[in-house]
Amino acid sequence: MRESLFETLIGALVVAVAGAFLWFAIGKGTDVKASSDQYEVTARFNNISGVSRGTDVRIAGVKAGIVKAVEGDPKRFEAVVTMTLDEKWALPEDTDARISTDGLLGGSYVALEPGGSFDNIPQDGSGEIIYTRGSVDLLTLFASFASGSGGNGDSSGSSTTSDAAAEPAATDAPAGDDSYPDEDYQ
Repeated sequence: MRESLFETLIGALVVAVAGAFLWFAIGKGTDVKASSDQYEVTARFNNISGVSRGTDVRIAGVKAGIVKAVEGDPKRFEAVVTMTLDEKWALPEDTDARISTDGLLGGSYVALEPGGSFDNIPQDGSGEIIYTRGSVDLLTLFASFASGSGGNGDSSGSSTTSDAAAEPAATDAPAGDDSYPDEDYQ
């Protein structure tokens, strides 16, 4: 009987912990509301891997807002990210948005880099950041360097040369000019 009571208590504890995690997940997943001292701005990205609702938006490493919504645009095949920013961040029209990560294993965030334009993005909710750079898939990047292609487009890892390129280069030195030693051109 004693083991049965102990197992029941452990089971109740497991259910209580699972309930706490469920309550936290439901609370975290609710809609993010913009307060009166915040405004919304949108940006379109080709890849937003690691970004979801609630992700930080940072300017110069300082949290300036959060991602409110993420949607897909089936006509342009892009991800549309709606962000809420504090009104104190009046962004120039030529602001650049990029998806960045905190180190190799860190989480993703949206980094905003203000430009130098004298005109600002409207803070009435109709503003859009035009210049964006999506996230980089690190596994694909590592695989391309591991295979030896290094981004040159040659997936075989070997370089090809033509017969003309394999011959030694001809010198441009005038005949009889000793200012161009032969050792430099071989």
